[in-house]
Amino acid sequence: MTKALHDRSIAELGSLLRDGQLTAEALAEHSLSRIEQFDGGLHAFVAVTADRALEDAREADRAFEAGHDRGPMQGIPYALKDVFDTAGIATTCHSKLLADYVPHRDATVQARLKDGGGVLIGKLATHEYALGGPSFDLPFPPARNPWNVDHIPGASSSGSGVAVAAGFLPLALGSDTSGSIRGPACHCGVVGLKPTYGLVSRRGVFPLSYSLDHCGPLTWTVADAAQGMEVIAGHDPLDPSSARVPPPNFSSGLDLGLDDMRIGYARNFFSRLDVTAPEVLAVLDQVAERLSKMGATVEEVALPDFELFNAAGRIIMTAEAYAIHEEDLRDRPLDYGRYTYQRIAPGVALSAADLLQAHRLRRELAIAVDGALQLHDVLLTASCLAPAPAFDEFPEDWPPPASASATNTIPFNVSGHPALALPTGDRVEGLPLGMQLVGRAFDEPTVLQVGAAYEANFGASPRERPDLQAISRA
Repeated sequence: MTKALHDRSIAELGSLLRDGQLTAEALAEHSLSRIEQFDGGLHAFVAVTADRALEDAREADRAFEAGHDRGPMQGIPYALKDVFDTAGIATTCHSKLLADYVPHRDATVQARLKDGGGVLIGKLATHEYALGGPSFDLPFPPARNPWNVDHIPGASSSGSGVAVAAGFLPLALGSDTSGSIRGPACHCGVVGLKPTYGLVSRRGVFPLSYSLDHCGPLTWTVADAAQGMEVIAGHDPLDPSSARVPPPNFSSGLDLGLDDMRIGYARNFFSRLDVTAPEVLAVLDQVAERLSKMGATVEEVALPDFELFNAAGRIIMTAEAYAIHEEDLRDRPLDYGRYTYQRIAPGVALSAADLLQAHRLRRELAIAVDGALQLHDVLLTASCLAPAPAFDEFPEDWPPPASASATNTIPFNVSGHPALALPTGDRVEGLPLGMQLVGRAFDEPTVLQVGAAYEANFGASPRERPDLQAISRA
């Protein structure tokens, strides 16, 4: 049976485009049609830029006809979490405070995707200012999990996870301060890469926490994440946090398998937490066995207690978010959503000593992760600690029960190491479960190599998509 366009990889689509078997305009029209048909029940998009998409697609087709090849994203549909600046297109951060904000220039990653011939389909749902929660008191409704719309799709890059899982487009960009790429990847059953801190520019992305924010791709496959990174990674002189490190070849190891690979299984990092669901623990134990049978040497490795990472990260994030929002919190407090205000306002009570101690601890924790990675090529741990919670598990006031926001992701924002979330291939009551692979700084190729090998052996081929027809009939 012929594979549908939305089930083809970026490389497969690129081959069809370059061979003249498909036009970028037809591919964009397919994406727009699928969004129109199914997004009404999912709310992945806050804005669909149909005219811009068709314009970008025709430009890509003209470039193909002229023999100009701009790279792997030429002619490929993508969309952006609505915290990325887009020149002439509103960037609202899902907030009343920025409802009328239209940037004059693109974020660096958007400029790189545009220069690479990508086709911008629209802006995607988030939590307010990439924090908040799955709120109903904001200008746009929250995105819904395509596997079960009564459940959340994950953290603040929620629309990005939904759009990829639903097959609206092969790549979406998200931001990740404590797990907001990897949480939606886990709960929506897709791939999400939080790159090494500084590898992808954040210029033109509304900040949540200057020292914890990362930007990266969400995709259907590991190879697609590598293709996206080929375009967006690299030094940006206009971003003071950007690393002066040449980007690696992200696709270099995708077919190499796991022979001689050393994997540290950080089991105690999540197994001892009260919120870890037994199904997650059982599946991650099974993943460790699968990786061993594939040729890797897998052994348990000790990391400092998760709660130390969590405490350092939460203090830093809250303090920096308060500094960013201090003026608006004072002058326009009622324009914030309830969750967002309740999460940022406690920053007023943090002292300079609190922040300094958190940064001191942060350095010690990063060194501990480096130590574990001196003996292992990658670390295996959980991403989300339970299947996606239902919307009704979130009360009127923050915080929800610990089980409703349980992830194992913030440690690697604290440490800055690259972390890849991908599906294990297992589901609980129809909801996907995921895993997380962590690598040495700027060694994304090895992380992607392990992820691709696992995906090739234990990801269903072709992977099953959510039943969007059932959602549209509901």
